[in-house]
Amino acid sequence: MTDGRHAAFVGGATPPGHPPTTTRAPSTERATAALRRPSAAIALGRRGRCPPLPLPPAAAARGRVGRLTMDAVGAGVYAPDASPATTRVVVFGATGYIGRYVVREFVRRGYIVTAFARSRSGVGGKKSEADVVADFPGARVVFGDVTDRRSVATAFAPPPPSSESAEGDVTVAPPAATVVVSCLASRTGGIADSEAIDYEATAGVMEVAREATAPGGVHFVLLSAVCVQKPLLAFQHAKLRMEAALAAAADADPAFSYAIVRPTAFFKSLAGQVARLQAGKSYIMFGNGDLSKCNALSEADLARFIADAAAEPAKRNAILPVGGPGAPVTPAEQADMLFKILGKEPKYTRVPIGIMDGLIGVLGAIATVVPPMRDGVEFGRIGRYYATEDMVAEPYGKDTLEQFFRDVAENGLEGQELGDAAVF
Repeated sequence: MTDGRHAAFVGGATPPGHPPTTTRAPSTERATAALRRPSAAIALGRRGRCPPLPLPPAAAARGRVGRLTMDAVGAGVYAPDASPATTRVVVFGATGYIGRYVVREFVRRGYIVTAFARSRSGVGGKKSEADVVADFPGARVVFGDVTDRRSVATAFAPPPPSSESAEGDVTVAPPAATVVVSCLASRTGGIADSEAIDYEATAGVMEVAREATAPGGVHFVLLSAVCVQKPLLAFQHAKLRMEAALAAAADADPAFSYAIVRPTAFFKSLAGQVARLQAGKSYIMFGNGDLSKCNALSEADLARFIADAAAEPAKRNAILPVGGPGAPVTPAEQADMLFKILGKEPKYTRVPIGIMDGLIGVLGAIATVVPPMRDGVEFGRIGRYYATEDMVAEPYGKDTLEQFFRDVAENGLEGQELGDAAVF
C-alpha cells in the first residue's frame, strides 16, 4: 500500500474545477471516540436520531451549529451555482464491484471525479496502478490507504499542476460543491474486518472530508445494504453505526448532508449456479426454494441511483432502499428462469436449512475454546442469513434479471468479478 501522495489524471491534463487550496488532515480523536459509543441504529424511514458529533475544528470556528435546514437555498451541494461541471466527486472503494461503475457514471454525467484506490486492486490484487488508471478515463486517480487518514486527505488535495497550468495559462477555480461517495465494504464480512472498514475507515473518510472542505459543505453518499433493516451480523451493525454517524454529523453541521443507499442484491450474486446448470447439473436450493426472495438490481442501475442521490434534493438526508425493476423472485423462480433460458430439463437438489444450523452450532462450540474460529461462525451466519432472508425494496432501473441471465448464458461472467469479497 502506498502512502497516497501520488496521483494520475488520465490524459495528463488537470480537470477543470479542482480546488487550488491545500488540505490538511483532521483532528478527529474526540469525534471517533464519540462514534465508538453505542448508538441507536437508524430504523426504517427518512431519518434517524442519535447524539450529535463534535464539529471538525474549522466548522466549529464558524459557529455553524444547529439544525440542518432541508434543501436550504445555497446550502452544501445544492448551491445555486453548482452543476456537474463545477462539482467535485470523490469516490472511495472505486475499484470494487460497484465502485468502478459509480466512477464511470459520474464521469459520464460530467462531474469532476477523483477515484481513490489501493495501489494493488482487483481480485487478489492483480491490477496495477497503471491498470486502474486505464480503467477510469476522464477521472483523476489517487492511490492510498483508506485506513490512514493522512492518506485519505490526499484525495481532497489539489492535483499537481499540469504543464499548461504551471505556465500560468490555466486558472483552476474551486469547486462549487463536493460530493463524497463511499463504496467501501468489508472484504470478508468477518468481525474485525467489518469494524475496520464498514465503520472505522468509512467514518474516517467522513471526518477527513468535512475538514478538507471547510468552510464549504460536503454531501456524503453511503453505499449501505438493505439487510441492515434486520441486523443480525457484525457487518450490518457496523454499517448501522456508520449510518448513525452520518445523521449525527448532519444534525451538528448545517454544511453537511448525506444520502444512505441501501440496495437489495446485485445480479452477479444470483448467478453462481449458471455454469453448474449449463453442465447439466441440478440447481441447489434451501428448503423448497421459497426463502430469500429479492428484486436484485444491476450494477449499472445502482450506479445511476447513487449518482441521482448526489444531486436530487428529495434524496438529501434520507435512507434510500432500492431494488431492481419487477416483482421479487424466489430461488425456485430464479431456477425456473435459468432452466428455460438454457433449454435444460429442470433438476433440483433441496438442502434442509437445519444443516447450516448444525454447522454453525459446531463452529460456535469450537470458537469457545479457539477464539480465531469466531470468524468462521460469522461466515456461517452470513450464509444462513442470505439463504433465508428476503431482500426487497422499491423498484428502480431498467435492467432485468432475465436479461442478465440471458447475457450470462451467452457470454459468461467475465468482467463481473466481485473482487476479494468472496463471502458475498
